[in-house]
Amino acid sequence: MQLWTDLEQVPPGFGPSVVTIGNFDGVHRGHQAVLDRILRLARGDGASAVAVTFHPHPAAVHRPESAPELITGLDDRLALMERTGLDATLLVPYTLDFAAQTPEEFVARYLVDNLGARTVVVGHDVRFGKQNAGTLATMVELGGQHGFEVVAIDDVGDFPPPEGDGHQRWSSTAVRALLAEGDVDQAADVLGRPHLVRGIVVHGDARGRELGFPTANLGDLTGLVPADGVYAGWLRRGTAATCASLAGPEGDRRALAGTGLGQEEILPAAISVGTNPTFDGVERRVEAYVLDRTDLDLYDQTVALEFVAHLRPTLRFDGIEPLVVQMNDDVARARKILRP
Repeated sequence: MQLWTDLEQVPPGFGPSVVTIGNFDGVHRGHQAVLDRILRLARGDGASAVAVTFHPHPAAVHRPESAPELITGLDDRLALMERTGLDATLLVPYTLDFAAQTPEEFVARYLVDNLGARTVVVGHDVRFGKQNAGTLATMVELGGQHGFEVVAIDDVGDFPPPEGDGHQRWSSTAVRALLAEGDVDQAADVLGRPHLVRGIVVHGDARGRELGFPTANLGDLTGLVPADGVYAGWLRRGTAATCASLAGPEGDRRALAGTGLGQEEILPAAISVGTNPTFDGVERRVEAYVLDRTDLDLYDQTVALEFVAHLRPTLRFDGIEPLVVQMNDDVARARKILRP
């Protein structure tokens, strides 16, 4: 996949293309269906499949006090988009100047003059241009003026909500709500893969090592951290800048562990999110114990954590002994889930 971060990087005369526009936060199954649609249209028309996306999230520019926390970090978002088979992604730096363009200016400059759009795929609720003045009707009208077709797609997919009746569509909002509840299993159903966060392993209190469970404490995190609790999951380490979906099904990921393939290693782990209330902690931390390994030196390495299953909420224990008993139980349950 070609990645452009500026219009000047788009090759002169690029096109024809089938283009879609969106934030694609999480690159969930709804996004994947949209991207698959433009791929099929492009392949059937001898065109290139291109996604236009933005960084930072527009809400972070217009209303930073209420902007949603991003499900995936930028590198992971782009890697997941590449995995779909896109020919190119245009990553637009979202600024107030960019947002001040009229719908007509945006379409002419980005979609027509630079990307050579032959088809533009958008949702029925698409909004674009200054003050979100552009709508689906606007895009259709501009398509008629500039000679591109507009394909409007419905919301795709649905799933039962955690509580109550009815169904919800696959959406980034739904994923955020599920992760806020610690429901990583249902979130994985919407994402099409286990949720992932990424960070650099930093020095902690070494308390886990003293208790027999040395943990990797993550700093500089990207990705939405789920609710406080203990989880079964995978720790991915190595230099490959890949995401959860790139290594295939869980069985394939386990087979890769320790082989060095792709310069990445995937290890089963028990993951803790929370403030460590037994020791009166106040700082929220994300740390992982790689099952049955006390020999790992992960300091200063960038690792990713995949959240597979929620084991229990964060608890306060009356002393170290009951805590260690519970940690042994957590590890045993994680082992059973990850190595059935």
